[in-house]
Amino acid sequence: MKVVDAIAHAMKAEGVDILFAYPVNPLIEAAAAVDIRTIIVRQERIGLHMADAYSRMSSGNKIGVFCMQHGPGAENAFGGVAQAFSESVPILVIPAGYPRRLAHYYPNFNSTLNMQHVTKWAEPVTMGKAIPEIMRRAFFQLRNGRPGPVLLEVPMDVFGEDVPDNWEYVPSFSAKTAPDPADLETAATVLAGAESPVIYAGQGVHYAEAWDELKTLAETWNIPVTTSIEGKSAFPEDHPLSLGSGGRANPRTVKRYLEDADVILGVGCSFALTGFGVPMPRGKTIIHATLDPMDLNKDVAVQHGLIGDAKLTLAGLITALDAKDRSKADARSNEPGNIAALKEEWLGEWMPKLTNNESPINPYRVLWELNNLVDKAETVITHDAGSPRDQTTPFWEATTPLSYIGWGKTTQLGYGLGLAMGAKLAEPDKLCINVWGDAAIGFTGMDFETAARERIPILSILFNNFSMAIEIPIMPVSQEKYGATEISGNYADMATAFGGYGERITDPNDIVAALKRGIEATENGQPALLEFITDQEITISNE
Repeated sequence: MKVVDAIAHAMKAEGVDILFAYPVNPLIEAAAAVDIRTIIVRQERIGLHMADAYSRMSSGNKIGVFCMQHGPGAENAFGGVAQAFSESVPILVIPAGYPRRLAHYYPNFNSTLNMQHVTKWAEPVTMGKAIPEIMRRAFFQLRNGRPGPVLLEVPMDVFGEDVPDNWEYVPSFSAKTAPDPADLETAATVLAGAESPVIYAGQGVHYAEAWDELKTLAETWNIPVTTSIEGKSAFPEDHPLSLGSGGRANPRTVKRYLEDADVILGVGCSFALTGFGVPMPRGKTIIHATLDPMDLNKDVAVQHGLIGDAKLTLAGLITALDAKDRSKADARSNEPGNIAALKEEWLGEWMPKLTNNESPINPYRVLWELNNLVDKAETVITHDAGSPRDQTTPFWEATTPLSYIGWGKTTQLGYGLGLAMGAKLAEPDKLCINVWGDAAIGFTGMDFETAARERIPILSILFNNFSMAIEIPIMPVSQEKYGATEISGNYADMATAFGGYGERITDPNDIVAALKRGIEATENGQPALLEFITDQEITISNE
């Protein structure tokens, strides 16, 4: 067996059923030969984004894989790998490499060396006989510990080498860790004694599939729950104890309850300080439950640490709490009513934008109508960077796990399109939506053709306000003198030209009907792009 066939053989044994790729890499043909579907994209970053969502939608149980050519293909892929690294997503990246005699000198791009800081594990395949150990290491890294990209660089002259005779790949397994019982006991005592605790849930709850445990803890002890953007949908946002998700923009309930909390339990989160997350207020007692010890005391000072899988951690915490005094929890029996009243007050202030009937269309009106139209249990939605992120996050009510693909640490424009396509491949019976702007489509819009060609019927909601970066006035002089941030295009026509359904909407009275037509197009197997001509809305919910 040759190296290229051995890699495909191992992928097949691990349950990989799709290979996202950009030519030329010999693995594409080897994967197709063992009935792994190959999806060819228009640029490398989109393929990585699709692999990213594919892994996320299965909580990392199915691994998204992307391969590309050596040199410029690997160089172009860097951004997509970096994004998956920042969001802690397990994907397998297999770039071709320059032949070994050329791999280590200028100007040749060495993926192993150049991507080691944006991967969990990066290793070159230097000889055929090393394949058994390398493939074993790769998939164990993907399935264990903190999730992240794993990179295997295969020099072009190694693909054709032989692997050891009679080698048969043994699939990897996942081993879980749980916190020290003494640490759980201490954390339970602190939590039970809290007057105003809040749970802050992150993406680790998704990977551990700890949704039921999170809900049980919140309900049993009357603890309000908020989530990071990545953790959004880990707790149903129509639940009486839900505060919504925290990001750069968030419902009033999030910051108010965090500010008033005496104890904050962070579970499955990193507490990373970025410009796109809700900051943790000072002076609180923090219990930090995380899979990765590197997270502890990194950005936020914590008093109590619980190291382990979120599902095992929450289960252990629930058990430890069983013997604790419930008087503080019982005193919070009116918390759902308090949350509902604060939400009603906040939404009332936003109703003029959510129901705005003027032209150009207000983007909040589109999101409000979409939120009220679709079947949430059968929908997956994601957003792009900038305004679409900040406008979607507070007002989209995520009610079922993995129905919202949240992100925001490095905020690459154009990320949402690939996420929606990857989600649709993982969940073919669901309506998969990306919300983006006219700046983002400039980065990855050509891959709407990939959606049409590969029969991936997503719904793409585009807000066209003929401007970029309006939420931050970063170039006022160049804009005034030269129109630097003004952009234009008829993107609905582009979608139609690519073989999809395209429609441009200018009248707010047509919003609902247009959304229904777009959804119908996806049900008929056609990707749809609805281009809403919007005003230059810059207000976000952050107080």
